[in-house]
Amino acid sequence: MGNMIAMAGFVETEHKGGTRFRLFPQLPTLDQQGEPETVWVTSPAGSVMPGPSDHRMYVIDPVGKERAYGYYPNRDGSTFHFRPPWQGEILPAAHPDEDGHFDHLEFDTFEFQQAHAFGSIRFSMDIWERYFGRRLEWHFDRHYDRLEILFLRGLDNAFAGYGSIEIGSYTLKTGEMVEFGLSFDILSHEFGHLIIYNEIGLPGTHDVNGEYFGFHESAADMVALISLMHFDSAVSGLLEASHGNLYSYNRLNRFGEVSNFGQIRSASNMVTLFDFADGWVYEHDLSQVMTGALFDIWVDIFHETLLEDGLIAAEVEDLSDRLEEDPDYQQVIQPLFDVAYARNPSGFADALISSRDYMGFALADIWKRLSIETLDYADVFETFMEVDQHMTGGRYHRIIRTNMENRGIGVISAGPRLSPPDEKSHAFSARTSVPEDTEHHRCRRVPYSVRMARARSNSP
Repeated sequence: MGNMIAMAGFVETEHKGGTRFRLFPQLPTLDQQGEPETVWVTSPAGSVMPGPSDHRMYVIDPVGKERAYGYYPNRDGSTFHFRPPWQGEILPAAHPDEDGHFDHLEFDTFEFQQAHAFGSIRFSMDIWERYFGRRLEWHFDRHYDRLEILFLRGLDNAFAGYGSIEIGSYTLKTGEMVEFGLSFDILSHEFGHLIIYNEIGLPGTHDVNGEYFGFHESAADMVALISLMHFDSAVSGLLEASHGNLYSYNRLNRFGEVSNFGQIRSASNMVTLFDFADGWVYEHDLSQVMTGALFDIWVDIFHETLLEDGLIAAEVEDLSDRLEEDPDYQQVIQPLFDVAYARNPSGFADALISSRDYMGFALADIWKRLSIETLDYADVFETFMEVDQHMTGGRYHRIIRTNMENRGIGVISAGPRLSPPDEKSHAFSARTSVPEDTEHHRCRRVPYSVRMARARSNSP
């Protein structure tokens, strides 16, 4: 099946000018994961230096860095802004081979993890620069010309901040260590935060609607989901496991960061804005509404494509729509997809890739048009309708409207945030503050993120 889905990764393997990396589409500890897949990034072979590093980003593995970037109190009551670049000692860097590639490194080494982190973020950047149709800039480029990607093993998370992505690890209940540097999903997700910071803006510098925070997490999830579907092995694995029934429990809808609670978010969920009418606490929870709506839109467009290409019967699509929330859905629908998929697996792959690219181009256009001052879920809904009109003449208006309104989007708004953001927040924290917030590391006008840091440290 590999040949029929060669178009899954838009950076073709025949493009010999790029640089090779071996990446795991999902954590190697997951049941469905096999060997890492070789991908090409657009950085010309020989242009990626040890680290790896190039003109857009660099990887370091610090020695002695014990805490994440952010605000920390000094003994005199002032606040120190600990921020990039890291000036201390680092572990030996990953080096390219004599031809300039990084696919020779041995698994189970720090050098492989370093190359994996760089390759994952660079591959994601290539994908989304294609969808945006232009170079993606950094929102921190007034202070840093490159993104610092660094490891902080023992940090129970991964963070995108002002000028950096910090990569932690997680210990499962079994005692097994999960290295986030080997998770393409987590790394692509954090890169997604950087896209939104640049395209739409940083919270804390504007008065924003609370739904901005849920939107931010959802957008990062969609960056990771769509990027995942640029791996040949992910496309083939998904279709071989689901036969095109994307509501089955599969690698596309089973995704997300390993959080502080060891949970994985699901794109296929039943969460609606009505669940947050009285308010919300965590943006990861609120994001499920938008992610679920966008996933449903993707699946419906995939089904429409299958129908138009004669790969499924109209009755199958109709049953899938009508039984979506029925407990007997899988029992009724799966055998129908099994039969249809067996007739033309390559047609299913083409339809999945087509729907993937529709979502990628549509989301990029939506994000270009949104404004942080007015952004809420209803604004995303309205903008999606405008973008689809521009892209297809309104071909998918019914699908978009139905799935958004089923989630309560455009019907109600989420209630207020019921508690301030804490360190689990990715969209708004001390890590996102810009250097202008401090003067020689001392705050004149103390920003909210600094006050939170002080409160947590019980400092004056």
